[in-house]
Amino acid sequence: MTTVDVRRAAQPVTARRSPAGPVLAALWAGAAAVVALWWTDTGSVVGTAGWLTGAGRIAGLLCGYACAVLVGLMARVPLLERRIGSDRVARWHAMAGRYTVCLLVAHLVLILSGYAAQDRASLWHETVTVVLDYPDMLKATAGTVILFAVGITSARAVRRRTSHEFWYYVHLLTYAAVFLAFFHQLTLGNEFNGKPVATAVWYALYLGVAGLVLWFRVLAPVRLNRRHQLRVDSVHMEAPGVYSVVVRGRHLDELDARPGQFFRWRFLGEGLGWTSTPYSLSAPPRPDLMRITVKALGDHSAAVALLRTGTRVWAEGPYGSMTADRATSHRSLLIAAGVGITPLRALFETLPGEVTLLYRARTAEDLALGGELEAIARWRGAQVLYALNGPRGERPAITAQSLHATFPGLAGHDVYICGPHGFAQDVYEALRAAGVPDRRIHHESFEL
Repeated sequence: MTTVDVRRAAQPVTARRSPAGPVLAALWAGAAAVVALWWTDTGSVVGTAGWLTGAGRIAGLLCGYACAVLVGLMARVPLLERRIGSDRVARWHAMAGRYTVCLLVAHLVLILSGYAAQDRASLWHETVTVVLDYPDMLKATAGTVILFAVGITSARAVRRRTSHEFWYYVHLLTYAAVFLAFFHQLTLGNEFNGKPVATAVWYALYLGVAGLVLWFRVLAPVRLNRRHQLRVDSVHMEAPGVYSVVVRGRHLDELDARPGQFFRWRFLGEGLGWTSTPYSLSAPPRPDLMRITVKALGDHSAAVALLRTGTRVWAEGPYGSMTADRATSHRSLLIAAGVGITPLRALFETLPGEVTLLYRARTAEDLALGGELEAIARWRGAQVLYALNGPRGERPAITAQSLHATFPGLAGHDVYICGPHGFAQDVYEALRAAGVPDRRIHHESFEL
């Protein structure tokens, strides 16, 4: 894909305020409302059994609310994905998952202990009685087992030892778990029995997040792919183990995809159709073409090089907030490592103002898209610098001191970072030590 004239591509800086603060405030307000629901329905709490049961009810209500939040954060709502950032939403989802599991454990232990104390029975006897005799509890038990399985496979230590595909499909069982556990909340919850308003609000909460999932994860992708008819146009080698895939489609300008964003891609051929993988756009999109650039790091990314012209493509997006909208000044520094150059190459072409690119790679042969970067630098009068290993493989250090010496007035730059997680973290710390404020450091990570 050839580049476009940067004078036409560059747009004025229009920084937007992130809605992260209001969204978090709304989530905490919802949790407070759930506790208030228990408070208004509860009279005096008497005895050990009363305290255990009351605490178990609070934990159960908060767990039910957390389940709804968990599903809502899985819905890939554009307002969150594009304005707040996909990596931050993913971290929120992971945190909500941990809260959900902890609240679930607390609910089980407290409520069963309270019931056992009230009935003067053993904890085991009370557990068997609740599971087998209480309405909707068999379904809730199945949902609980599934949620625990999802939580275990999502633990970092376990996830490192399992394939992405296995983790992904187990993770999808969260929907089934929440559905199975939903009904016992209404049939057994004192806060909902004979209280139509509270019941209607709870239904609205769950149906609302279900609607978000149905629309943004099912109907919107179906509409996108039927409308735009994406197919592989060509595959090109950019560097050893690095390939660009050009995707052709119709009316792609309607997607409003921006440099710095990414899509989740399924290539319906070469055995790749079962996996949805995020890849960033490596060039500004055109009305009929988009391009990604992929490094062979695993079975899926290696198979991308074997894609044939005409292969059907299923895409979801665009996602991500690492765009020109984040810029707060007219001076930008882009710092890339390895295949992290892909979104920054698109931004290098289109960001307005004074732009400098620092590209970290092992050798000159590993500089993917190097020819395009040099051409863009000439066209727009920008600067591209390379940080390559020395003759004995020693890596050049990117420190606060070296950044200060190379880029005068660094604190006044917007800095965009993309590369391996460890590299990005080190650069982030160096930038903070160099006096660059957090609001001007822009980075999205998918290694969560």
